[in-house]
This record gives sequence, structure tokens and C-alpha cells, in this order.
Amino acid sequence: MKPTDRVAPTPAQEQAALAWLSLLHDRPSTGDQLTFSQWLRADPAHAEAYAQAQVMWELSESPARALAVEDALALQGYLNAMDRPRRSALLRWSGALAMAACLLLMISLGTGWQPQRWIDDLGADYVSAPGEIRTVTLADQSQVTLDADSAIAVDFSHGERHVQLRRGAGFFSVTHTGDPFVVEAEKGLARVLGTQFEVRLQPQGAQVTVLSGRVGVTADRNAQQQILTAGQQVAYGQGRAEKLHAVDSEAQLAWRQGWLSYYKSTLGDVVQDLRRYYPGRIVLLNDELAARKVSGSFPSKDPQAVLSSLQGVMGFEQHQVLGHLIILR
Repeated sequence: MKPTDRVAPTPAQEQAALAWLSLLHDRPSTGDQLTFSQWLRADPAHAEAYAQAQVMWELSESPARALAVEDALALQGYLNAMDRPRRSALLRWSGALAMAACLLLMISLGTGWQPQRWIDDLGADYVSAPGEIRTVTLADQSQVTLDADSAIAVDFSHGERHVQLRRGAGFFSVTHTGDPFVVEAEKGLARVLGTQFEVRLQPQGAQVTVLSGRVGVTADRNAQQQILTAGQQVAYGQGRAEKLHAVDSEAQLAWRQGWLSYYKSTLGDVVQDLRRYYPGRIVLLNDELAARKVSGSFPSKDPQAVLSSLQGVMGFEQHQVLGHLIILR
């Protein structure tokens, strides 16, 4: 075989190379090193797989640490909500999670396991998968269209129709029954009797957009209520609401037809949306790049094509790892 010839390793060989790489980063024994040398010489594809694994490791070290912290915080939040006796026994593991996640990301990224999503789904009644837009009919015949990677919990008791948005976004078409319909998101409440509106979780709170009817929004249970009508939007977080403003609600809600529309939005916000439509992880490492503005409409069903289109305009680097992790920098 010529030195310039390259052998394409199989997926199993790629996984084995990543396993060896993680082992060799953790004080391997003399026996481990000998076995690795034998494995490396046994097949030219092994050497190629290991070389690729080293490149992946270098590219993924920073995002792996970021994701490890993210997952550890998600687990910590869940533990904090548990009873203290049980929480104390489990807190010891939260620190170890951050360390383990760096290795698990490389070895088992293909499984798609994400603690935050798993925690949200534990208490949810309806869930949409990444890339899936799902419409469900509630007991009162109201309909909820869940954006991709979203989750809600429903409680129709105590004389109130109560929905908790646990992840993502939901578009609500509410029937009039005489009972209040309340959507809770990040400590804020949206109250209606009969209308169409969206509630969307954001990194620092939530946002409400009204398509028709009237919605009363409070940033928390003790805050002053703002009344929104068709074509209006308000965002809130940490108990405070911004001033409501007019929007093109049809464009804002075009995700129901498979389109994501932006006007002078940051690339960070665009990437945040694309994450809901991508089955793996997308990590943006450049803060300056994240702050750059984006305008346009993009098909939501192909996040990779959207990123490639933006890459051509904005000139950032894009790397794929194992087909399930996209790194932008």
C-alpha cells in the first residue's frame, strides 16, 4: 500500500479508537499500552481511525467541557428540587458528572442522551422530539402545537386549565369553556379565555406572541399584568417584563409551516433555534461570532444546510464530529 493511500475505518473501528484515546488519557497501565500497540499494528484502518480520533478530541475538548458543565447544572437543578435526604446522597455524583461527560461525549455521542431533556420529560405529558412538530388535542378540545424538542405538563383541576411549558415552545389554540386557561413558563403566566398565541422559553426567561384574541401576561405571580392583542409580543425573565411591542406574528410563527424567520437576530439566537431541530449537539464557541446579526428565512428541517448557508456569508469554521456534534468557531 502506498503511503498516500488511506484506509477508511469502519464505525466500530472509529468507536474503538475513541475508547483507546480516552483510556490513554487516564494513566494507562503497561499492559494497556502494550495491548494498544498490538491493536494499532493489527490493521492499517486502526491507525487511520486513531489519527481521526486525535483530531476529533482536539476539536471537541472545549465544547465537551461546556456541555459537561451544562449537563451537570441540569442535573444539579433536578437534585435541588428533590427532598433533601435523597438529594444529599446524590449530590456527590454531580461533580463527577462534569468530568465524565467530557469522555462520554466522545465515546457515546451517538446515543443522543442529554440530561436536561431527560429531566424535562420526566414530568411532561406531551413531548416532541428534535426535528418534530407535533399537534395534540387537550381534554377541553384546545389544541397545542409543540415546536421541535418541546415538552408540556397539563393539569385540568381546581377550576383552572393549567399548562406548564417545560422546554421549547408551544402554539395554543384555546377553546372557550368559561374556565381560565393559564400557561406557565419560567415563573411567568399567560392567562386567556379563547385565543391563539405562542409561549416560547428563552435562555433568560420566556416570550409570548399573540396571533389572535387577548392574553394577559405577568412576569411572576405578583407582577403587574400586561394585556396583549393580535400582533403583539412581550418577553420577560427574572420577575421583570419588557415593554410589549408590535411584531409580524405570522412570520414569527412560521415554524409551524417549517420555516424559521429572523430580522436582525443574533447568530447565537439562530443556533439556539437550530438545536431543537438537530438530533445531536451544536456548539458555538466564538462569542463575537454569536453576537453577529442575521436576517432571513430558513427551512427548519435541515439545520446543516442552514449552517452551511450562513457559513458562506459569515465565514465561520464548521466541524462535524461523529455525525452528531457540530462545532462552530
